[in-house]
Amino acid sequence: MIRVLLADDQALVRAGFRALLDSAADIQVVAEAADGEEAVRLARAERPDVILMDIRMPGVDGLAAAARVIAEPTLGATRVIILTTFDLDEYIFEALRSGVSGFLVKDTEPRDLLQAVRVVHGGEALLSPGITRKLISDYTSRPRTAPSPSPRLNGLTDREREVVALVGRGLSNEEIAEKLVLSPATAKTHVSRAMVKLGVRDRAQLVVLAYESALVTPGWSEDGTTP
Repeated sequence: MIRVLLADDQALVRAGFRALLDSAADIQVVAEAADGEEAVRLARAERPDVILMDIRMPGVDGLAAAARVIAEPTLGATRVIILTTFDLDEYIFEALRSGVSGFLVKDTEPRDLLQAVRVVHGGEALLSPGITRKLISDYTSRPRTAPSPSPRLNGLTDREREVVALVGRGLSNEEIAEKLVLSPATAKTHVSRAMVKLGVRDRAQLVVLAYESALVTPGWSEDGTTP
């Protein structure tokens, strides 16, 4: 049974999500929170598998609450999904950096919400390659200081660096396998090992790190070249 905590300041939204989630045989809502402070308190008490966290709540907002949950040693197995009313919330990259496992817009189809909870509970990031590319496009269009190589990359093999760069470009494991002439299982293994070495929780953080460490830079093209 996947145990879920709902955190949203709107009671009607929580009620709708609860009804949907509780209708699934493998999912159970164990608690509801109306603000970030309550979400953190209930997370510590209930230790849910997944938290659906609204990003905008009174007092402690969802982003701050998510960061506190992720930093809590006793909640290492808890995954956080950020809920937003926009396709690309202005805080989404900060959320990904903090270690959330993905994000959903609130008008997500019911079946997709249920699948999202299952995917995140299974240890995957809630970012399809298509959504990853949208995030990358948004990120690379923003004014920012030039990235610099990160010493965190020093522990990676050449192949792992190559794989992380491709993840940063939005490629799926299958696409990485095809590009590097590997089996999908081998590509997945390289991604997993890189995540462990870099200390990131999931694929979403790996994308952000690839850009912030200059492993991938704006202007890349599908054939791996830059203009």
